[in-house]
Amino acid sequence: MKNPEVANRLNEIGDMLDILGEDTFRVISYHRAARAVEATTEDVEGLARQGRLSEIPGVGSAIAEKIEEYVTTGRIGYHEELRGKFPPGVLELLRVPGLGPKRVRVLWQELGVTDLETLRKAAQTHRLQRVKGFGEKSEEKILRGIQLLEEGQARALLWDAAGVADVVIAYLKANSPVERIEAAGSLRRMRETVGDVDILVVTKDHGAVGRAFTSMPGLREVVQAGETKATVIMEYTDWAEDRPRTIQVDLRILDAASWGAGLQYFTGSKDHNIRLRGMAQGQGLKLNEYGVFREDERIAGATEEGVYAAVGLPWIPPEMREDQGEIDAAKEGRLPRLIEPSDVRGDFHVHTNATDGVDTLEAMVGAARRRGYAYVGISDHSVSATVAFGLTAEQALARRDRFRAINREADGFEVLFGTECDILDGGELDYADEVLQEFDFVIASIHSKFTLEEREMTDRVVAAVENPYVNILGHPTTRLIGQRDPIQLDLEAVFAAAAKVGTAIEINASPHRMDLTGFQARRAKELGCRLALATDSHSVGELEAMRFGIGTARRAWLTREDLVNAWPVDEVRSFFR
Repeated sequence: MKNPEVANRLNEIGDMLDILGEDTFRVISYHRAARAVEATTEDVEGLARQGRLSEIPGVGSAIAEKIEEYVTTGRIGYHEELRGKFPPGVLELLRVPGLGPKRVRVLWQELGVTDLETLRKAAQTHRLQRVKGFGEKSEEKILRGIQLLEEGQARALLWDAAGVADVVIAYLKANSPVERIEAAGSLRRMRETVGDVDILVVTKDHGAVGRAFTSMPGLREVVQAGETKATVIMEYTDWAEDRPRTIQVDLRILDAASWGAGLQYFTGSKDHNIRLRGMAQGQGLKLNEYGVFREDERIAGATEEGVYAAVGLPWIPPEMREDQGEIDAAKEGRLPRLIEPSDVRGDFHVHTNATDGVDTLEAMVGAARRRGYAYVGISDHSVSATVAFGLTAEQALARRDRFRAINREADGFEVLFGTECDILDGGELDYADEVLQEFDFVIASIHSKFTLEEREMTDRVVAAVENPYVNILGHPTTRLIGQRDPIQLDLEAVFAAAAKVGTAIEINASPHRMDLTGFQARRAKELGCRLALATDSHSVGELEAMRFGIGTARRAWLTREDLVNAWPVDEVRSFFR
């Protein structure tokens, strides 16, 4: 599908128009069309052939012509015309946190900053301070932003790494004689970012699997091709920035008798594995990627369960293998029964095209039903989220009848009428209490003023959490992986306040947020909080991110009792009330 490529070109057109100071409406139109193209499940090439491009939300005749040009010729003349108006490196500046098109235009035109390196030098030599609106703190933030960007380039988002692994696994299953195949490493542990993808295979025909692996579509380079191990560099499109990226994928071919030992070895964190090997040694055993041995006799290795049992432990779920007390809990029979995908009954943080989403209310509801949910919460933005086309109180409340009509026809499925309400200065909410009480539930989130000092920020968030009409604190640290640092926040104080008043804490599974982390969510539970999984979806496809929210919840040792959206809808409504 050319959808990601088309979306990338449309986004770049919007960015370039913005840098050049063109009409804001045109800029927004291109960005909205780009999101819609990326989100549609139909191939734009097919839609173009059928003359159906106008069915994509936000794609009018002018943009449809450009899409047709791209799918026919592989280029957009208007895109190339705009690129010719400034150095190509200028677009890279937009990836630095805190640098929007208007600031990029100033830096380019007044300082001659044309790429990341000239920006770094301008900040290091304090030349930025010559420009109005930039000071010493601005330079520090920009240098930190460049560092974050470079760190983000070294690791893939979990969503992206999982997508690459899914493609590789599907290809090898279809094109080679694999008997068993699974992803391992930090991906299997559901880390928020992944350095490289490990794929483990059992097969009787090493050569056939190796040949298939090193000839897959999408390869940039074959680094190594051996009998039991191969390494390639694969291309993928970055979710957050819709840009081409690469990631290393390692294939390891195991014997069936070593499958469990290899899976354990290549999944567990370094510290977890060291603890496990130490336990084995204390019992006169040797544990490695090939099995558990007593002298030269292999006593376990075919299954992970057998490997753990050989050292006196029950099987430990992959997401818990971080040497954070899981081995002691296993010894003492205290491992929790972790949340499972089948336990999740709904999603509360879902946006529609009423604000900054791509798909309609009916489309998002239908997609949630197809996932097997019992309910879905729609939480479009409040009015202060101007960049997200936030709704006034009157506009928001005017939608109640539409929700009621859908529920009358839903037959066993419920749509909850919610809002994602901005937390303003001092913890004030964007809507008045008399408006908030009209919703089935309220998510309170920060979308502005990210740089307050810790005490002021903590007071602001605690005040919002303590509002009697707030049910969930959304994306608590506001971080964007590789783009924006977490806000300065005393999470202990926030969690304590939330536990006291009964406000749930969100685990936001949006790929570039993954906020909270597993460790933070575990601490929230320890302090008595209920938590809520959420995808923060802006399109039908993004509902798939629940997979990664569940992964974070499992990293946090959470059970279905801990998570509001694992409860029946009557219990959910009671909790919200």
